[in-house]
Amino acid sequence: MRDDPTTPQARTVLIRALAALVLAVPAAPVHAPAPPVDATSIDAVVRAYREATGIPGMAVAVIRGREVVRTAGYGHTATGAPVTDRTPMAVASLSKSVTALAVMQLVDAGRVRLNAPVREHLPEFTMADDRAAAITVRHLLDQTSGMSDTTYRPFSGPTRLTLREVVASMRTARLAADPGTRFEYHNPNYQVAARLVEVVSGQPFDDYLRQHVFRPLGMADSRTGATADDLPPGARGHRMVAGKAVALPEPPAFGAGSGGVLSTAHDMAAWLIAQNDQGRGPDGTPVVSAAALAETHRRPATGSYGLGWTIGETPSGAPLVDHTGGLITITAYQAVLPASGYGIVVLANAGGQYGDAPDLGARLIDLVEGRTVSPAPSSTPLILIDVGLLLLTIGTGFLAVRGVRRSRRWADRRRSGPATLVRLLPYLLPLPLLVWLHRVVSYLYRGMDISWLQAVYLYPMVTLVLGVAALGGVAVLVARMVRLRAPA
Repeated sequence: MRDDPTTPQARTVLIRALAALVLAVPAAPVHAPAPPVDATSIDAVVRAYREATGIPGMAVAVIRGREVVRTAGYGHTATGAPVTDRTPMAVASLSKSVTALAVMQLVDAGRVRLNAPVREHLPEFTMADDRAAAITVRHLLDQTSGMSDTTYRPFSGPTRLTLREVVASMRTARLAADPGTRFEYHNPNYQVAARLVEVVSGQPFDDYLRQHVFRPLGMADSRTGATADDLPPGARGHRMVAGKAVALPEPPAFGAGSGGVLSTAHDMAAWLIAQNDQGRGPDGTPVVSAAALAETHRRPATGSYGLGWTIGETPSGAPLVDHTGGLITITAYQAVLPASGYGIVVLANAGGQYGDAPDLGARLIDLVEGRTVSPAPSSTPLILIDVGLLLLTIGTGFLAVRGVRRSRRWADRRRSGPATLVRLLPYLLPLPLLVWLHRVVSYLYRGMDISWLQAVYLYPMVTLVLGVAALGGVAVLVARMVRLRAPA
């Protein structure tokens, strides 16, 4: 006879059985609710970070759901003006998510097929590789097209000024892998995608974004440029040298579609809200379908790069949709936390030697998830390295001057001949290192293409040492050869 579950005896047996079952299974961790995040707590984290790193100017946006928790600017621009939440700043590769959204709008409209070959929509896209015919629109957006910096140089190659020129310049390039088989971050993927938007829509890329993305989202101060020359003086950044921020123009580079958007913390808050609210603008009108937006945030079968976003997890294991950005003189970061509804954007007008926007973004994620925010890493070791390189430069210059002044004494102890000339050749070694600095840096960055001027910006003190060593080596070599050939 079965126990009736409604009798007291049966209930007692059932309770004991359930208790035994619960005790046998490890209890799920119970997290204390995160403390409220407000403007004061956000400001405290940002100010402490700036104080530790010396970054001149930053702008931050934090939202939750459709609520703007904080938008603010801190510090100053390259021109000395205060940074506010309305200060235009470069968002660098955060632009890729904007380009991806523009493409998905055309997918929504039935004008572009995500899994169709790019050439179906952009016939001018040709390469010196038959495999390029298989590159799909999706391959561009998830960076699996097979194009690579190792086979097409976007920065150290000839200057391009328009998206049409970029696509035309690819006609002689080859692929590094079969389309769809390997992820490789390659900026021209998104430049081709931006050109596709132009051709399919019949509008210049900037006009399209203003009309179909920025205006519907209320991003009145946002626009996109093509080259570093399009950065207004107030949006320029800095490089940190020996602990000091040096305002510099961005090295020449083309970035439309891949890194050309200029925006503000105020506007980027609206962008984040749309990402968290199924693509809806301030008035509730969708700028893209919920399904299309979800596709950009979806983790691929292999890897972690979606369509203009990286898909991962926060330290607490919560879903994270984010993207980093960096020019040579600025850094940027954006994150969407679907589980909590938070969104974070950080824009910084300095390159990432001592600290950067993604590093601060990680600390703001700690804040909104209720973890202790760790202090910013000390910049002292890097400052000491810069100071050490400066002292090495001074020492190298001193030795070069002494070598030139003592060239007569050196020549008097030697006879002119092939062996003597061979012994002088090492003095020329710093010269090719200086000339091919960008190739050395590219090798260290696993093949990423870098122009010579970009390499100089990245390693100014190393360049200074090499420059003085190269000049000094040539001077010593010439002086000694002249003395060798001079009559006794």
